[in-house]
Amino acid sequence: MLGPAGYTPGEPVHAEVVVYFADEPARLYQLRQWLPVFERLDGRHRVLVLTSDASTYAEVRAMTELRCVLVPAEGDVVDLYGGGDYKVAVYVNNSTLNFRSLSARRMLHVHLNHGESDKFCMASNQAKAYDRVFVAGQAAVHRYKASLIGFDETKLVLVGRPQLDLRPPAVLPPTDRRTVLYAPTWEDETASNNYTSVDKYGPAIVRAALDLPDVRVVYKPHPRIPLSQDAPVRAAHRQILQLLTEAGHSDSAAGHQALTEGDILAVFPSCDLLITDVSSVGPDFLYLHTDKPLFITDPRNAPEHLHAEVPLSRCADIIDAATITVLGSSLDARLTHDEHRGDREKMRHYYFGDLAAGESTERFLSAIDDAVGARDHLVHWLEAVTDNRTPS
Repeated sequence: MLGPAGYTPGEPVHAEVVVYFADEPARLYQLRQWLPVFERLDGRHRVLVLTSDASTYAEVRAMTELRCVLVPAEGDVVDLYGGGDYKVAVYVNNSTLNFRSLSARRMLHVHLNHGESDKFCMASNQAKAYDRVFVAGQAAVHRYKASLIGFDETKLVLVGRPQLDLRPPAVLPPTDRRTVLYAPTWEDETASNNYTSVDKYGPAIVRAALDLPDVRVVYKPHPRIPLSQDAPVRAAHRQILQLLTEAGHSDSAAGHQALTEGDILAVFPSCDLLITDVSSVGPDFLYLHTDKPLFITDPRNAPEHLHAEVPLSRCADIIDAATITVLGSSLDARLTHDEHRGDREKMRHYYFGDLAAGESTERFLSAIDDAVGARDHLVHWLEAVTDNRTPS
């Protein structure tokens, strides 16, 4: 097995904030969106990215100029931490491998997660292991309160969504056509967290959009859909690609596209309507483009449950077994008359507060400042107690 890399074991690696990411490259989308924010943070508190997978390590080094090291084994993590004065560790997912890092007792541990959504996994009981949990807004606060028992709500820190302060250049060429974006999530690894519409409704959604006049259809699936091991999802994905290819041959001027790579935030600006699943894509679009209509899929065909568990669905049109057959007319109607806009404006406040562009990043940086300061105070207090001195 490959040993540690990016540093000399036994020699200290200087940093204040550790970004711990132990997973394989297939999960790098979780870290990638945070890297520009961490690069900003590095200007205030030196940041170190810790990886445990050799392929991930290689890819991260190509993505960012932040210092990155490879610590393959739990013992490597313990040794590295023991040789430095790290103050805060941050985590962008709920990986069980995070517990290798959580054993460090002289750091504050902050859970960030990698998106703001109403998926089942977003309020994990694992959050109890962290000292602080950064969340976007009141929707996330209510999600934790409703989902977990015995959770200390004082751990929650509202920071908005710093990634949405980024403004990547648009990737779609200009068009006079109306652009409909279909951006489904993947099927995940458990049934409780499977919200994908690709296998049930994906081809029908794309057909309905393609049948509309004067429309460009863009398909931007979750990064893990093209890699899916689920046969129905894989087959439906291929069918969608075929539909777009055939439509492009019939009307080359339409500009239909399938984008299986890249930043979805760079796709949003050129779109007039979004169709998505329960994921972070819907809330992100809500924040950035509150003025544009939104459709949410419900593959479980449980509208009452959807409205209860996914507040965003209350300001969107729903695609389920009862509505998929009339989707074409629904899309056309919503592009002409957007009756949910007022409700979306209220829902944006619920998910993100009144934060304007740039303010989430500043709030995040200030929250890390606070965590660093709190850690130093706590270590000073602990050392004073250990030395039988009265803490100041």
